[in-house]
Amino acid sequence: MEDNVVLVNENDEAVGIMEKMEAHRKALLHRAFSVFIFNDKGEMLLQKRALNKYHSGGLWTNACCSHPRPSEVVKEAATRRLREELGFVTSITPAFQFTYRTDFDNGLTEHEYDHVFIGHYNGLIHPNREEVGDYCFKSMEEIRSNLCSHSNKYTEWFKIAFPRLEAHLQHQVLSV
Repeated sequence: MEDNVVLVNENDEAVGIMEKMEAHRKALLHRAFSVFIFNDKGEMLLQKRALNKYHSGGLWTNACCSHPRPSEVVKEAATRRLREELGFVTSITPAFQFTYRTDFDNGLTEHEYDHVFIGHYNGLIHPNREEVGDYCFKSMEEIRSNLCSHSNKYTEWFKIAFPRLEAHLQHQVLSV
């Protein structure tokens, strides 16, 4: 069951279960999550995906992202993957959701209902080299600039999620 994803409709209601790679080959909408981590300086933790990933290897993206297992609560899955990929656990809170579809050159398609979580962390990072090629913290301004000048170095979902994250964070500041 670890390599299965939860197929969903556009309201994130479960409609079935399918093997992960088959869902990506068939471009079926499935549940996913993305975790964004910030340090006390307000810098975002970025990871460079390992080169051996089934798509988007070598590209920069948010702290971690993946798919919950069929019986797993999305937030618990996000916490699990943060520990598995980067070697730490921290409190995360739901921020927003979005749906996106991206086709890749290898015949796979990401078609995901993505649950976005935000957390803060300042401790040691112990990346799993099967998952993570590199990592760094960057300011939102530097990321925004790099997305404009070097967008090909970032994952497709990150390019979609980043402006939504900025809007979410701005709304949080305005509503305080």
